[in-house]
Amino acid sequence: MTGILLTEDHDRVRVLTLNRPDKLNALDTALTRTLRDALDDADRDPGVRAVVLTGNGRGFCAGADLSEFSALTPEQPDAVLERAALTAGLQTRMQRMGVPVVAAVRGAAVGGGAGLAIGADMVVAGTDLRFGYPELRHSLVPALVMTGLVRHLGRKLAFELISTGRLLTAAEAFEHGLVNRVVEAENVLSGALEIAAGWAAVEPRALSAAKDLFYRVGDLPTDAAVRAGQDVNALMRGFRR
Repeated sequence: MTGILLTEDHDRVRVLTLNRPDKLNALDTALTRTLRDALDDADRDPGVRAVVLTGNGRGFCAGADLSEFSALTPEQPDAVLERAALTAGLQTRMQRMGVPVVAAVRGAAVGGGAGLAIGADMVVAGTDLRFGYPELRHSLVPALVMTGLVRHLGRKLAFELISTGRLLTAAEAFEHGLVNRVVEAENVLSGALEIAAGWAAVEPRALSAAKDLFYRVGDLPTDAAVRAGQDVNALMRGFRR
């Protein structure tokens, strides 16, 4: 198989593989757009009940492809704004999908790659994980991935990662709740497929409603969150077979 993004179906689980291994799967505009479209396609496909996102080669994703930055300058405002909107939308896309997504992450998951990993609903990480936000070392600001990081971590550690560029190990990422499971690097895909297969066996309407409610209640005041739960409680009566 060739292409910057590989797609393979395992029964009702769709596996999406970032395929720029020579660039550590860095996200250029083409790959970012292709991944966004592939996630949209998976969400619309009634035969897909779960998605696994992974990267080909020794790293998950090295973040933005810096080689494109020479064309993303203040003299090209339309291109800058388009790329920013594309990246920001991708960072939040997986949590807005009806089907759940698990990331299978090994090696480098940095910058936009770190944001992509924790943007999934669950993460299986390899013992070789290197997770962090080194943008300031390149005189850049991790602007589009900062929201996801701050919402996942306490402010002190989040600021440390952003301001120093320190990379977390797999054990540290697990300790701080950034990943769900740590396995040997060669087992990240099989571990993620195991989770996805479990999701695929669940009534899809119930799982989609549970996922939607999960993310909504996190952003609502308590009373509003409880009312949203009451609505779904009534709705789910029609899910039972």
